[in-house]
Amino acid sequence: MKIEVVENTDKVFRFKLTGASNWYVNTLRRMAINNVKTFAIDKVTFYENTGAMFDEYIAHRIGLVPIHTPLKGYNNEDEILFTLEVSGPKTVYSKELESADKEVKVANGNIPLIKLAADQRIRLEGKAVMGVGLRHAKFQPGLVTYNDAKDGSYEVYVESFGQMPPREIINKAFDAIRGEIKEVGNEVKKL
Repeated sequence: MKIEVVENTDKVFRFKLTGASNWYVNTLRRMAINNVKTFAIDKVTFYENTGAMFDEYIAHRIGLVPIHTPLKGYNNEDEILFTLEVSGPKTVYSKELESADKEVKVANGNIPLIKLAADQRIRLEGKAVMGVGLRHAKFQPGLVTYNDAKDGSYEVYVESFGQMPPREIINKAFDAIRGEIKEVGNEVKKL
């Protein structure tokens, strides 16, 4: 198997994979989308909402905001508190979500969350937890696609949503594949 890097930026990682089968490349794609752990805001508590939108609608929008996920130092049990306290008239953007942890923060601050009219207020807390795309799409780290280059190779395209660099998404997908294979191997040994 051979990998040739075609593009490697903060947002996009493209590479040509030679000597792999279709099922292997598709497994890599699915593991990258569904099994790479990232932070996302999962639980939101509203203390005040005098805006026009329901709490559930705002919580859903906040949950979809990509959260920068450090590569080391965090585990499945960690909860990171985010707060938001704003008054209208204004458009509220994701950058206004304040994190209690300087390493775990909003990945893209320019996402509009809601418009508030004069004298409307929102005050809330959200807890970011670690999860995978199999649980909910808000935990997916990016897009991963591939196509057959017709010369026995595949062109793989990875685009990060901002939680981590796109190359790291692929590295973590390989780690997930190795982990799954090891788990199956251990179960087979028990037979």
